Amino acid sequence: MMGTLTLARLEMLRVLRNKRYLIFTAGLPAALYLALGRSHGTSYGVEFRAFYMVAMASMGAFSGALTGNAQRISQERKDGWVRQLRISALPASSYVIAKILASLVTLLPSLVLVLLLGRFYGGVQLPVPSWIIIAVSVWLGSMIFAALAVAIGYRFMPDTVQPMTMLIYLLMSVLGGVWFALGGTMQKIGQVLPTYQIVKIGTHVIGGGGVPGSAVAIIAAWLAAFVILAAVSVRSTVERI
Repeated sequence: MMGTLTLARLEMLRVLRNKRYLIFTAGLPAALYLALGRSHGTSYGVEFRAFYMVAMASMGAFSGALTGNAQRISQERKDGWVRQLRISALPASSYVIAKILASLVTLLPSLVLVLLLGRFYGGVQLPVPSWIIIAVSVWLGSMIFAALAVAIGYRFMPDTVQPMTMLIYLLMSVLGGVWFALGGTMQKIGQVLPTYQIVKIGTHVIGGGGVPGSAVAIIAAWLAAFVILAAVSVRSTVERI
């Protein structure tokens, strides 16, 4: 266990020193909120500035969990780092657990920064429990993409991983209503995606409601599916590593 935590800590330090990672996971969502966060109007029954806060917090968390993580895993497999860890005294699962733990920690700056901007720049007023629910739902929801990153990183080479993760991220973001609120047919499509449901939890709580059970069920289903996919991908490569 200590070896896994040490590996996770080293991964966190390495990621947080990556300027490109910080720009895209923390800088871009914050910049977009600064540009559009004070716009007037409503989305999903709440003020646009409140919806956009949840959306940009989600965007940074999802991007950090998926795009950079999958690329690093794939590159480390190619470079032989995963092979070296396999012949060490660490359990076989340590690498995957360390990656997911590091992902959950390193996306926190992006999440906290956008929520702070929502409160002090966008003027979003919420009781403390609502802030906690929003932060936790986005943070835990990012585990879906951390698991998917493991699955993709173990399956594909680095030159394939980057365009693949970007395409998945863009589809999940656009069709899931992260970039803009959905309506009509697009909203019906988006309702089956975890990105839409995570944003829905935030806007529902902001509007004074509780956490929708249907949203939790859909998010849990996607998480289970990607965890299974990640496990299958890792096991299928054991003999080749």
